[in-house]
Amino acid sequence: LLILVLALAAGLAAALGLLPRAPANRFCATANNRTGFLCNDGATCVPARRVCDGVGNCGNGEDEQDEFCGDLPRRLPGYLVFRCGNPAYWVYADQRCDGRNDCGDCSDEMGSLAACPPCGSEWWSCSPVLYEFCSCVPRRLCRDGIQHCLGWSDEYVC
Repeated sequence: LLILVLALAAGLAAALGLLPRAPANRFCATANNRTGFLCNDGATCVPARRVCDGVGNCGNGEDEQDEFCGDLPRRLPGYLVFRCGNPAYWVYADQRCDGRNDCGDCSDEMGSLAACPPCGSEWWSCSPVLYEFCSCVPRRLCRDGIQHCLGWSDEYVC
């Protein structure tokens, strides 16, 4: 009888809006303006790449629940997923335009679906020689004695 009363009380509280509910829309923007996942508390925004990573970032662990993580990427909300040029591959949406070749074919950095802005101030625009980068290399790699750009501009101009 006690369980029935508690269940009825919880149902009534939920119906009256007294219990917190999961947000209907879980899209949010992180502090650095990247795509994120909104936790049930309505305030915590988890970076997309931290959803289904095996570490609970939301207070109740909703970013690791089977509802989203059971069949990656199919169950993830679409805004968290970026499809690479090769449709067999995908990356988290916040990996798009981050300067790294996450798709393996640079479609997350240079493809028409990526629509990335030009290299930012912390990057040097060139044709990289390393598979890791696509059209920009981090300025921290400039003048380090190692060729990162085809024309050596990272060593002589940057």
